[in-house]
Amino acid sequence: MLKSIPLSTPVFDGNENSFLLKALESNQISTAGKFISDFEEEIKKRTGGFEVAVTNSGTSAIHLALRLLGIGPGDEVLCQSFTFCASANPILYLGAQPVFIDSEPTTWNICPEILEEAILDRLRKGKKPKAIIVVDLFGMPAKFKQINDISAKYEIPVVEDAAEALGSSIDGIACGTHGQYGIFSFNGNKIITTGSGGALISQDLNAMDRAKYLSVQARENYKYYLHKEVGYNYRMNNVSAGIGLAQILDLDKKISLRRKKFENYQNLFRDIKGVSTVLELDGFFSNRWLSTFIVSNSETGLSIEELRLALLKENIETRYLWNPLHLQPVFKDVPFYGGGSSEKLFSEGICLPSSENLSYEDQVRIVDIIKNNLIRK
Repeated sequence: MLKSIPLSTPVFDGNENSFLLKALESNQISTAGKFISDFEEEIKKRTGGFEVAVTNSGTSAIHLALRLLGIGPGDEVLCQSFTFCASANPILYLGAQPVFIDSEPTTWNICPEILEEAILDRLRKGKKPKAIIVVDLFGMPAKFKQINDISAKYEIPVVEDAAEALGSSIDGIACGTHGQYGIFSFNGNKIITTGSGGALISQDLNAMDRAKYLSVQARENYKYYLHKEVGYNYRMNNVSAGIGLAQILDLDKKISLRRKKFENYQNLFRDIKGVSTVLELDGFFSNRWLSTFIVSNSETGLSIEELRLALLKENIETRYLWNPLHLQPVFKDVPFYGGGSSEKLFSEGICLPSSENLSYEDQVRIVDIIKNNLIRK
């Protein structure tokens, strides 16, 4: 049987087992315990002192960020279209309306020029957006200098969805810290994992205290259960936080290994016409969570679906890039501003296996299969 190569799997080779055992021995396995505060403190160090509230998912963190910004029924929120649906679903949770913005080709993230055009058009329609959700796709930072200039100009706050970008940065400034709020995800295939989990960060201590309050069902500090408003069951548990703490202590190593896998692919693809990737701009640093490549159909004659099936036949897992949200049936009536960039990326992009423990020999095997399919074309 052919060796299976998954897309992205977690590696537990640090203190995960000992921390997990300590959490169990402490009898603190729910939303209180030392590992929660220790994990938050470590994330705070990694983000230059931002306050942190760990949650049960990155989606929960986005929901809390929008709640803290006062988003409600009838409001509009500008959101990157080329991303996972979790970036936009919390807008709908609050009864608000997403407005999708296309990406630009150098980072694959939200296009600042189209973003400003969309804001001006919404203003002409008498609908000033209440927030902007910007995603750092596959670990690559967005163009925050231009984006934040636009944010300041029109006084529209930014939520940075850095779910895939823990450890990425621009000029040494951590991703997640470029907006009024930032979020991370620790889902099973992310750069570090807690199984499922996330974090909300901000410089606003009062807002983060409120986020923690809302994340435990808005329970008042009182002698019996007392609730004055609707909250959520969003707080991370102590067991998950223990795993997360062990993982984040090894973050630099994990990023180095992921970046090495990406560099290996780059070298192996170097002489193959029609295969390209997203590169770091000056000052940009990507954690390279997933190694992503564009396979030009016009230059290679090979479709992404043909490539996916050829690799699947060899027991190798790959994935399309994100299907733009403005193309999703659930968002069929949502306004979209763009010029087709994200649609092209989706039609020609592929995520290759990127686990930190992926061997060089397995990478050679993957690329050889791709080369052989290109030759047949």
